[in-house]
This record gives sequence, C-alpha cells and structure tokens, in this order.
Amino acid sequence: MILRILAIAMSVMAGLLPARAQDAGAAYVVSYVEVAPWAQHAALPLLRKLRETSRKEPGTAGFEVLQRIGQPLHFIILESWKDAKAQAAHAAATAAWRDEIKPNLIAPIDERAYGGYAVDPSNAVTTGAVYAVTHVDLIGAKKDEGLAALKQLKLDSMKETGLLLFNIWQQNSRPNHVTLIEIWRGIAALERHEIADHTRKFREALLPMSGSLYDQRLYQAMKEK
Repeated sequence: MILRILAIAMSVMAGLLPARAQDAGAAYVVSYVEVAPWAQHAALPLLRKLRETSRKEPGTAGFEVLQRIGQPLHFIILESWKDAKAQAAHAAATAAWRDEIKPNLIAPIDERAYGGYAVDPSNAVTTGAVYAVTHVDLIGAKKDEGLAALKQLKLDSMKETGLLLFNIWQQNSRPNHVTLIEIWRGIAALERHEIADHTRKFREALLPMSGSLYDQRLYQAMKEK
C-alpha cells in the first residue's frame, strides 16, 4: 500500500514538473509602434492582422495590440509565449509583416524581450478596461530592493476591487529595467488606485531607487474600425 501511494505521488509530481518548468521558461515581449499621421488607415488593418494571426500560433499565451489613450497613433504590442523557442518562431514568421508595415511608421518598432518576475495568467474580461503599462528603471545597486517593493505593490493592489490583472515583467538584457502590466476595470478604478495609501507609499519609497521618470502610459483595446 505504501509503495502504491509513493508511486501515485511520484506520478503526480512528474505531471506537475514539466508545467512548472514551462512556466519558468515563458517569454514576453513589449513592442512600441508609432504610426505616421497619414498612414492610420493602412497601419490599423495590418496591426489587426498581426493580432489575429499571432493568437493562432503554437505556443502563444496571450497577444494584445493596444492603442494609447490620448495619442491614437501610438500602439503597444504585449506578447506572452510558453517559451523562447515559440517566440523566436513567431518573430521569424512575422518578418514579412514587419517589412509591410515599415513604410507606415515614423520610427522603427521598439521591441524589448522580457522574462516574468511576478506573473499571473490572464482570464479577465477586458472589454472597456484601461491598461496601464509602466516602465520602471531601477538603479543597479537598488535592483533587488526595488523589485521587492514592486512585488509588494502588486500584492497590495490585488486587494483592490477594480483590478483585473497586475503582472511584472523583467527585461532580459537589463534586469534593472522592469515593465508593469496593469489592467483596470476603468479609469475611475485606476485613479482610486493611484491615490491609495499603499500606492503613495510605494511611489515615495521608489523615488531614491529609480534611475529615471516613472513612465506610465495608458492604453485601451485597439479600435476595430
């Protein structure tokens, strides 16, 4: 009986380990896209095409193309992949798409690769939601302290009723550069969060650890037509 229980336990553990390893190896990409004023009607269908095609690719765990609030010609692409191999296959498959959209942009696509620092899967309904995407630059000597403060901000923010998702991605090439991906039910929920005690305390603590401005940009789902 004991041996049978041990065998079952080992079988369960064997089934869990690959999933945990896969999660640990997940790959994330943030890309900033700036469309030329005369090219909106040409660029938006291309961005929609990329979104729909990419969501059907093997290994995708999430693919969003968002439009910046107040600057509708600025877009952000948020990619989540099960591993770096899946992301690399996607990058190779979209080379022609990049050539196609390039004449419609005022600058090259700014693409940055990330690993997950504090990430939860997204199953939230995001219709009408506001996305807050924030780049945080930590001073090298304060990196670990800053990351701990960011993780605590996430834990405190998860208690707020208006929060749908709060993920922290850490840039591969510069681990002291971090991007926060927040999804809120609406602008009112985000504004309540920004004046909450725990947010104010975090911003005060972050200031001496930060190497640049707290660069927060607000986005919404891309207009379909």
